[in-house]
Amino acid sequence: MKHFLRVVTQFFVFLYCKCLWRGLKFVARKFTGRCELQRICYNNKHGARRTLKIESSLRYSKNELLQSALSVHPDKVEKTIDDIMALKKINPDTNPQLGISLQASLLQIVGYRSLVAEVEKLRREPYDCENTEHEEMLMKLWKELRPDTPLTGRISKQWCEIGFQGSDPKTDFRGMGLLGLHNLLYFAEHDKATALQMLHDSLQPKHKSTHRKPSEINNPEWEQKNIDKAIGYSFAIVGINITDLAFSLLVSGALKTHLYNVAPEMPSLLQFQQTFCYLMQEFHRFWIEEDPSDIMEFNRVRAKFHRRILRQLKNPDMALCPHFSASDLHLVNL
Repeated sequence: MKHFLRVVTQFFVFLYCKCLWRGLKFVARKFTGRCELQRICYNNKHGARRTLKIESSLRYSKNELLQSALSVHPDKVEKTIDDIMALKKINPDTNPQLGISLQASLLQIVGYRSLVAEVEKLRREPYDCENTEHEEMLMKLWKELRPDTPLTGRISKQWCEIGFQGSDPKTDFRGMGLLGLHNLLYFAEHDKATALQMLHDSLQPKHKSTHRKPSEINNPEWEQKNIDKAIGYSFAIVGINITDLAFSLLVSGALKTHLYNVAPEMPSLLQFQQTFCYLMQEFHRFWIEEDPSDIMEFNRVRAKFHRRILRQLKNPDMALCPHFSASDLHLVNL
């Protein structure tokens, strides 16, 4: 019975998409004198709300030119827009803003696709201890996070001080490749104060509960106890794990909402790394709020945090704060 209902539902969805929806589009064009792309551009402000609708319109179009527009090279975007305007018989002289709007949205679409490829390439590149550039990045990460403590050797238990699992960090980069190292180093360099504070907090043991009421403790002491109540995770390992979370958001398309709202045209690796910094800081706060009993609850907390971010990004007007300082990042409703 369930299978039958599913088949019936799929049939009506197919009927809607193939017949009713196309009929509605035809009526709308005749009534407004504008094609679907025109209506989208004129009725939606620049950002995810507009670009997502344009992306959907192009993807489900019957015309090969419109479908192929989603995968053109960025250098071919301007010509593609001219071809679309000609196909739709739209005069660019009387509709100058339309071409500009379509170009901005199409650059976001093809730029997102290019960003996924760039990030995937970094993820697939393994850490190589024979590669001088890789080793220099790793040494730089140590100096940023432990500026006053010299590293006694390349293979050393000291690496555990910044949250790696053993004496050689290269084994921890297996899952995310160089992407994990790039993100950690970017965070340590571009928001050093926040990274150092998070590292310090992560090294603190779980605070023991007190029998005194908050009112019996002075404010600074109570606030400090609240902050320290549930720390105790490996900073670098969590950074690599949050890199995996950011990567999954990117590949699944969930980050389109954010990137289409903050990138005027093509999203960049820089904006992906800023997103990582935001997620690191927010996860740190979320970990404290959840107050897990020990690190064994990490997967549960991470999954819950992931669901929360996904819910926020379902709002097409939602974005991460576009002006980067990770210490000031927060979700804003544009």
